[in-house]
Amino acid sequence: MDNLQTVLRFFINQKATIGYSFMALLTVGGERIFSLFAFQCPCNTNQNFPYGMLFLLGPGLVLLVLGLFFSTKLWRLYTGCCLNPMKLCPKGNVFNCLKMLLTIFSSSCVVPIMWLCVALLNGTFYECGVSGLDDKFVVDMFCKNKTLNCRDELARVPCGKSKLPSDESLELQRMFRAQSQMLGWCIIIISAVIGLLGTCYTNCRSQVSYLQLTFWKRYIEKENEQFDTFAMDYATKLADRNLKSFFENREPEKFPFPNHKAWEEISSLYTFSKSEQYYSTLQRYVERDGRDYSPERRPVMMDMEHV
Repeated sequence: MDNLQTVLRFFINQKATIGYSFMALLTVGGERIFSLFAFQCPCNTNQNFPYGMLFLLGPGLVLLVLGLFFSTKLWRLYTGCCLNPMKLCPKGNVFNCLKMLLTIFSSSCVVPIMWLCVALLNGTFYECGVSGLDDKFVVDMFCKNKTLNCRDELARVPCGKSKLPSDESLELQRMFRAQSQMLGWCIIIISAVIGLLGTCYTNCRSQVSYLQLTFWKRYIEKENEQFDTFAMDYATKLADRNLKSFFENREPEKFPFPNHKAWEEISSLYTFSKSEQYYSTLQRYVERDGRDYSPERRPVMMDMEHV
């Protein structure tokens, strides 16, 4: 039993690393499927570049949009801001607002960057796209010391249908792949350096110690888990109470429930401060003096699209 708990504790502590490794495997698998079954380079000057770049950048853009769409922090920050713009920047703190938006965007960029790096390391999409460029600089770079018809046959090289000598065609393919892989490694190195510098800056500017910061992260995880459990439990009880009242045709029982203002307060994003010994907006709300325990008296209109 102790060994099992040790293994479980290890996986829990390393869940971020395991999650990123799993996303990397999915990215590699997705790229291979695209390359083998969906990608067919047209091998002509007019279509190679847009076709190759669309396969190289398009999935990354879709993954970025999905990352933003499934970002809980983004929706906590954005929901209701059209009716109350101050929700984006509470107390006029524009710097914290921009910092939070940058954090959300950078977190959503992880998977798209993985896709871009894997696609560039493979080189198939880049090879097709660059071979269709009719730019003098690109053509001179690839066709230097080659036969005269290299410019006209460059777009057919990715398909292996060019009329160039086999050794020249193979050399061009290797040049395309080498450039693509070098670009991929540059993006990996730059991303790693930026990630390291960002982490160093964040930890350097932290108002609390490393252990307290670790505790804060653990607390937020547990609070979110418990919130989902409590929300499911209370939603079930409220639905049961309302249905009983309807079908039994009697007055509903009193049901203690937070008012609208309380929901608004605990839904805002929280930034840790040494002046307040709180770890979330929920803790700050429940420990605040003079809380309003009165139930919501006026109905809150909701958009039916979100119901």
